[in-house]
Amino acid sequence: MPQTKFGEINIPSRLLTSTGPVNVHPRVYKAMMTPVIGYGEAPFLPVIDGISSMLSEVFKTKESLCMALSATGSAGVEAGMISLLEEGDTAIIGSYGFFCQRMAEMARRQGATVIEVKGEWGKALPPEAISEELKKHRSVKLIGMVHAETSTGIKQPLDQIAKLAIEHDALFVVDAVTSLSGSNIEVDNWGIDYISSGSQKCLSVPPGLAPCAVSPKAMAAIKSRNQPPRSWYLDLELISNYWGKDHVYHHTVPMSMLYALYEGLRLVLEEGMEERIARHERNAAALRAGLEALGLRVISDENHRLPQITPVEIPVGIDEAAVRGILTDEYKTEISRGLGEFAGKIWRIGLMGETSNAGNVMFLLNALERILPKQGYEVPLGAAAAAASKTLSTA
Repeated sequence: MPQTKFGEINIPSRLLTSTGPVNVHPRVYKAMMTPVIGYGEAPFLPVIDGISSMLSEVFKTKESLCMALSATGSAGVEAGMISLLEEGDTAIIGSYGFFCQRMAEMARRQGATVIEVKGEWGKALPPEAISEELKKHRSVKLIGMVHAETSTGIKQPLDQIAKLAIEHDALFVVDAVTSLSGSNIEVDNWGIDYISSGSQKCLSVPPGLAPCAVSPKAMAAIKSRNQPPRSWYLDLELISNYWGKDHVYHHTVPMSMLYALYEGLRLVLEEGMEERIARHERNAAALRAGLEALGLRVISDENHRLPQITPVEIPVGIDEAAVRGILTDEYKTEISRGLGEFAGKIWRIGLMGETSNAGNVMFLLNALERILPKQGYEVPLGAAAAAASKTLSTA
């Protein structure tokens, strides 16, 4: 048999305590081996309907249409901006981290007038800041917020800002890429009009899908546009025709990824949302306790800390890339570097979905306890594990 000059793919297995992707459940990998058939065939349609129904439970909505866009989490956010904004519209975007800034840039590219209400990195944005900006404008089409700011480890409260959007007849758009199924989200109760996430975070599915929910108000706004959205592929109205009861063709969906998401959502609901959220909170608290026992500072505001991402200040004199490199090469473990204002200043440690468990917390803390002294930063031996264990035993 002729041989190709290209070898087989050989990717090592790693512990993914980074900002994503995270480790994938074996049942999800197994689901991806399900045979591919036609996307409009009767045996496949229950997968589409099942995903939509399960997403409704996770998003906590009975009113919105839930779909999974054939794109990554970033495209999910952009689909909202593309479909809801037109040239000349006014959009207010809360800006308190790297991904907030990216949301604002997506809105600008639609020709909208974008006002960034800027807050401090590492802290939540006060609702009063949005309220004050709203008073300056006669008409605001959209208010956009990031629920889980991955660059700073902050969980932004949404309920009060959602009320402001309703009072001013503005659409409320939320980036929940990092928070879906790891933090509480209440689409109907909070009045969210468009919310999107990513498959590769708390859902523990490979990257490639963007689960989302579109309210009746948002869909009505899309249908009443003066001009069609600038993107055909990310037009939420066209996509909704496939996810609706008639399953009208729009594009060829990535079937193996949808099998994966279906199984990932089954795992979420089997565990139960309350227990899943509590697990993320419990393991994040143990991680923070262990890091602080090593003398490391968690920089996010303790009143609004995101359990999925823990940002840690890099000690003076420590080569942050060297530490990450040793973790990868010797401990087969990934953590993430800082972005934007925090580039070179922090590490970001992720505990999401399958990766969020006590064993992984202990393994990472023990690894750091061995690595940091060799880099010139002394730590008290055994302190991290003791602090984390104490937290876990009392949680």
